[in-house]
Amino acid sequence: MKDTLVIIPTYNERENVELIVRAVLDTYLEAHVLIVDDNSPDGTAQIVEGLQVDYEARLHLEKRAKKDGLGTAYIHGFKWALQRSYEYIFEMDADFSHDPADLELLHEACHDLGADLSIGSRYVQGVNVVNWPMSRVLLSYVASKYVRLITRMEIHDTTAGFKCYRASLLKRFDLDKIKFVGYAFQIEMKFKSYLLEAKIVEVPVIFTDRSRGVSKMSTGIIHEAVTGILRMKFKSLLGKLEI
Repeated sequence: MKDTLVIIPTYNERENVELIVRAVLDTYLEAHVLIVDDNSPDGTAQIVEGLQVDYEARLHLEKRAKKDGLGTAYIHGFKWALQRSYEYIFEMDADFSHDPADLELLHEACHDLGADLSIGSRYVQGVNVVNWPMSRVLLSYVASKYVRLITRMEIHDTTAGFKCYRASLLKRFDLDKIKFVGYAFQIEMKFKSYLLEAKIVEVPVIFTDRSRGVSKMSTGIIHEAVTGILRMKFKSLLGKLEI
């Protein structure tokens, strides 16, 4: 996994951050990790700084002034990665809902199968979710079906946040034109990749709910996704969606 960067946004993840960093970097000895921390009051960034002694040039930290949304954290990470010529750029959560062992599968989809974007998919082969209450499983599954219906994308897990991009695809975006900051960001990036006719491959993975720390999901994030997708699709039909 040469030329690979795994971007992990954090906010109050002191219970997970050392474990996830070591799980990635001790398994993939050529990969790098970038933590984008939104000024976590629990000391997450300080833990990462301590770990940098162990991992030298492989563990990087970008500290932002405030909690400013998942989407802007990833955009910050994308720009940082492109400036440093990484070829394979991952999105990954800090809470082990995304299994580090699956990074290799997403990398292979891009490196060996020629995907521009590979997606760790919960729904491409049934429903592969562990430890979620049924209400949340249904919400997530129906949301993905809703987005697929509106956008017409042939993607089963339209809200997935475990992904690998080729740098060549990210360079085709105007990253300053990405509008959404919550989980709708994940849908926007997939939809714009689809409009760019990128090769998108879904890789089946098992999603496991966090066992440590607190979820960042909120009703505002859900509302942004539901209403934002309609606006985005409407703009695309009018030829006014900026990519």
